[in-house]
Amino acid sequence: MREVKAWERGIPPVGGRGESAVLDLHLMWTLQLAGEMEKHLGLSELAELYSEKAKQLKQTIQKRYWDESRQLYSDTEAKDMFSQHANALAILSGAAEGDRVIAIASKLMSDTTLAPASIYFRYYLHLAWIKAGMGDDYLSWLDKWRENITMGLTTWAETSDVDRTRSDCHAWGSSPNIEFFRTILGIDSDAPGFTVIKIEPHFGDLRNISGEMPHPKGTISVQYFEKKKKRNATITLPPGTRGRFVWKGKETALKEGRNEVRME
Repeated sequence: MREVKAWERGIPPVGGRGESAVLDLHLMWTLQLAGEMEKHLGLSELAELYSEKAKQLKQTIQKRYWDESRQLYSDTEAKDMFSQHANALAILSGAAEGDRVIAIASKLMSDTTLAPASIYFRYYLHLAWIKAGMGDDYLSWLDKWRENITMGLTTWAETSDVDRTRSDCHAWGSSPNIEFFRTILGIDSDAPGFTVIKIEPHFGDLRNISGEMPHPKGTISVQYFEKKKKRNATITLPPGTRGRFVWKGKETALKEGRNEVRME
């Protein structure tokens, strides 16, 4: 969490009883993922244990951190500090549900009183906005990376503050290297081991874009283009795979080899 200037030494706020929304939400999300992993591995007892722990923690999080007046999750029980971090994690972990997801995501965009995410935590912030249905705006969220380019960097920095950065080639700042493929082109795993492929693009105002991603069984190739003012997609999946194409809430089954899709 370093480089969050609103926090002392960049550390998430801790309340009087040692509580931290950021840490609790991280733990809840981790328990959920661990439960899913154990389920796929056939360890049902561990899966149930982790899932139950996550449900219990979710109730505690709602009681401790949800602030009804601000309609946001606070960083501690005192409800005197709020951050993009806690609220992005609330969306990603499922602590926030239904219409509350979109409302919180909008405040993450507009509420300047929230402790802002650093270049590294922007990865989670962007995932939260995408989950809230805002993915088509992804290219407009890259101001920090444009600052890096303006500074003359050819790799991503730890921060965009040239006087404070310790590294001009830092993994924490490299999320666009993933998101150009997963978010804009929409290529993602839809099952353990990438055995099923999901294609859900978010290319905003772009009209023609294409790309490829390596896969254990070959190469995934996508091309999006306009023809007679209508969007179309050509998607090629490796042999022995299948997938689904998601666009505007509609799903189209994909088979191995070449798939032609009308994006209507």
